[in-house]
Amino acid sequence: MSDQVTASTPPPPAVTDAERDELRRQGILLTSLQELYTWGNSHSVWPLNFGLACCAIEMIAASMARFDIARFGSEVFRPSPRQADLLIVSGTVTKKMAPQVIRLWNQMPEPKYCIAMGACAISGGPFKQGYNVLKGIDRFIPVDIYIPGCPPRPEALLHGLLELQKKIQGFKISGPDAPRHLRADLKCDCPVPEFGEHDLEPPANPEVWTAPTLVRSEKA
Repeated sequence: MSDQVTASTPPPPAVTDAERDELRRQGILLTSLQELYTWGNSHSVWPLNFGLACCAIEMIAASMARFDIARFGSEVFRPSPRQADLLIVSGTVTKKMAPQVIRLWNQMPEPKYCIAMGACAISGGPFKQGYNVLKGIDRFIPVDIYIPGCPPRPEALLHGLLELQKKIQGFKISGPDAPRHLRADLKCDCPVPEFGEHDLEPPANPEVWTAPTLVRSEKA
């Protein structure tokens, strides 16, 4: 019996960006389900019409004619969390307001995203040492984009929105890079803390935040 050599079929050559542009000019669009899915999600992000403190003024200014957030498909600020998919935490999060913010997050449908806007939402800002201020909203809900500043200007919010669009476009439909709502190992809702005797109970969501471990070196 003679050995048979089976030649493997070479993979088809990849289409270059120049070839895609030429086909697009001819009215032919080449895409994949994943690209179509992430493109639609990234260009139709609807923020929740919600603000906490002075950073909310800058968020409102970003929707005005001078900055025009409508250029990026996010001009629809929805008054209900059921119709929004972007939570912009703009301002100081007090421990009295934290349960309400987390409850709004849980009421938003997936896929949903969070932007921590300003130093107060990120770390407590100048009120960090206050007993009544939460030291970062990322202790309870997952944050996708951080925008530093006190307060950040509307241009910074637009930059953060563009970075969020890039992040959404990098998602995969399956696998470890899939968004949260497409993965069975990640929870979409976050526990709402209650008012304890001295602090919120629990003081943080261990699913999204754990206290850093300080490694102290011994001096000789």
